[in-house]
Amino acid sequence: MAQFSKLNVLTAMEAIGLIPVFYNKDFEIAVEIVNACIRGGAKLVEFTNRGDYAYQVFGKLSQHFSESGQDVILGVGSVIDPYTAALYINNGANFIVGPILNQEVAKICNRRQIPYSPGCGTASEISLANEIGCDIVKIFPGGLVGGPGFVKAVRAPCPWFKLMPTGGVSPTEESLNAWFEAGAVCVGMGSKLIVKDLVAAGDWNGIEANVRNALAIIKAYKEKSKSD
Repeated sequence: MAQFSKLNVLTAMEAIGLIPVFYNKDFEIAVEIVNACIRGGAKLVEFTNRGDYAYQVFGKLSQHFSESGQDVILGVGSVIDPYTAALYINNGANFIVGPILNQEVAKICNRRQIPYSPGCGTASEISLANEIGCDIVKIFPGGLVGGPGFVKAVRAPCPWFKLMPTGGVSPTEESLNAWFEAGAVCVGMGSKLIVKDLVAAGDWNGIEANVRNALAIIKAYKEKSKSD
């Protein structure tokens, strides 16, 4: 069962603006990665459903952080069917993310009051996702469907769209400012943030620094936007 309410999760997504995304089959390494993200300031972390027995790793991860008392909201990505969504929700997922839009996944998440962010690449898909109860919609693959220009274009006639680009987002001032200026409410970032070489070297401080620097850029942009 989810540890955090749907409203709390959605509020955190918008307030923080960044969701680190990763997968690792080793539970101990996964714990280190999440801890690095927490120290860097990321309250939400997405574990992707990528490998065999991934749900077992996530279940242990969810239980570990639930019992540790650390304030982190764990969710699951790469979910494409309702059976997988239900499996992860029963293992403690607080939000579900997918590369595609699946209406049956939306039904299960709505029934359990879990935020669902499906991957969409057209205005019609985004609108349908909103219609079936998706508050924040993932734009995927963000860099290939039109980048920040796509987000800006679809929000012009539909400013109520709340969009989370993933894919094509980099932890640089140029990239992050462009996405948020276009109207993104938050971004998902994987291998460019949780760098493979840093994981291999066990450089958790390096991952922490990447997360902290990305969040600092996002915070600076938001503060500047308020003053303009």
